[in-house]
Amino acid sequence: MKLSFKNISIIIFTLMYMLNIPLANPKAVEESKFRVNAHHAIAMDRESKQVLFEQDAYDLVPMASTTKILTALITIERGNLDEKFTVSKNAASIRGSKVGYKAGEEITIRELLYGLMYKSGNDAAITLAEGIGGSIEGFAKIMNHYGSSIGILDSHFESPHGLDSSDHYSSAYDLALLTAKGMEYDTFREIVGTKEIRKDKYNFTRDYNNINKILWKIPGANGVKTGYTGQAGKCLVSSVNCDGKDLIIVVLDCPDRWNVTEKIYKHVEERMAFEGMAMKEFASKNEEYSFEKEEIQFEMKI
Repeated sequence: MKLSFKNISIIIFTLMYMLNIPLANPKAVEESKFRVNAHHAIAMDRESKQVLFEQDAYDLVPMASTTKILTALITIERGNLDEKFTVSKNAASIRGSKVGYKAGEEITIRELLYGLMYKSGNDAAITLAEGIGGSIEGFAKIMNHYGSSIGILDSHFESPHGLDSSDHYSSAYDLALLTAKGMEYDTFREIVGTKEIRKDKYNFTRDYNNINKILWKIPGANGVKTGYTGQAGKCLVSSVNCDGKDLIIVVLDCPDRWNVTEKIYKHVEERMAFEGMAMKEFASKNEEYSFEKEEIQFEMKI
């Protein structure tokens, strides 16, 4: 008996139904094929911690200055942002990106946070670490202890700035968790989500302009931190407010980090539109594709 393609399809469909095998949803298939030009990436709903997209997001890799998210969070939780720390020679002479603080300058913790997150200042990072932990090594212990306390168990931190080191690494997933924690704090949100700060507002020594271009690129973007080293490549941790909820996006070792971040955001946004739901519903939805047996009838013609 010769079977037509149509009849074969009917048989296969029927067998799948009888064996209770779910059929592939075309949007789910499309989702599995979605890739971006980044070695590691993730999109996470801040509130629920639901992973909405990931691409090798659990690999442990260098993360450059995105490290400073943790440095800022520890500093903010410590409190007393009007206290002043003195910039050491060690801080003033650090290599890499700097604000340009001079040894002996006394800078408030609040201003150091803006220097840390706006200008990615390694001099600000060391000044904070020495002021809080007594030394770089002492602050690194605080970083690892704090990370473990909020569920970041696979990362290891060796410095407050993130310059390349074999013992300094994280994952896109851990950085998303860390950022979700940071965005719970109003001070953190204020710092990472604004484009400039004038010295008169808090009696700073300088004006500061945010180098994070994502704040201009995506409507609703409200943070967070850039990063780059030779080993880590170009990195970006972002937050975008979508339907009143924060979407955390992390890309690591990503040559076109601005456009890739926007691409991930639009992908999640399009999936939300396809599902016909708001962010809060989309993030908590457990996608299951099944068929009600009583609604399906087949007429076998062979």
